[in-house]
Amino acid sequence: MAQLGWIAGPLAMLCFASITLVSTFLLCDCYRSPHPEFGPARNRSYLEAVHTTLGKSKAFLGGLFVQVGLYGTSIAYVVASDTSMRAIQKSNCYHKQGREAACEYEGTLYILLFGAVQLVLSQLPDFHNIQWLSILAAIMSFAYSIIGFALGFAQVIGNGYVKGTIAGVTAYSAADKLWKVSQAIGDIAFAFPYSLIVMEIQDTLKSPPSENKTMKKATAIGIVITTFLYLGCGGFGYAAFGDKTPGNLLTGFGFF
Repeated sequence: MAQLGWIAGPLAMLCFASITLVSTFLLCDCYRSPHPEFGPARNRSYLEAVHTTLGKSKAFLGGLFVQVGLYGTSIAYVVASDTSMRAIQKSNCYHKQGREAACEYEGTLYILLFGAVQLVLSQLPDFHNIQWLSILAAIMSFAYSIIGFALGFAQVIGNGYVKGTIAGVTAYSAADKLWKVSQAIGDIAFAFPYSLIVMEIQDTLKSPPSENKTMKKATAIGIVITTFLYLGCGGFGYAAFGDKTPGNLLTGFGFF
């Protein structure tokens, strides 16, 4: 939000939310074939749906794109996890030793630990076996978002005015601004990776009502809530910190 500014930031979030909603709705209708509600065949993954609908050669090409997408998303999650865990350490260090302390930590250990946990969880056969993990993740995500939302709102009230500009954070050059804007768009795209696993989630649903109707309803509710929280966190975070908005919202409050 800070890199894009007050106009492009919210528009980018709404744009990616809309793209995710449309693409997910289309995928929901591909779970059963040839009819989206009454078709006897079930496509339990994206690649099965592509194979059934477009043929073997297209499935191979689609598989390539899916693997590249999953690879990139996995890297992003590893980096984000490492950043978050080091942020907790840095925050604790600053509180104990003061803001001038040299609180720098190596991230290799956290990357390896996160990878080890991923390897263990990836051995579970399907989503039915990790329902507890989904619930835990949802609770943590809501807690993080609501805390960030509330702290940002409180900081704006404390400041007495809204920081930020229409153009976003000032850059040293056009190339620097282009790079930061590209990063910002990438961050927003990364925040909406839901359609990657929608077929696997839909395969866990019971009918009636038909799986595609249930999934579309859940998708619409989920994306509306998610987008609202993203706009709230991003908006109030930018309004609170302006050009000094941190990449990780809670660390901005936790450090200082």
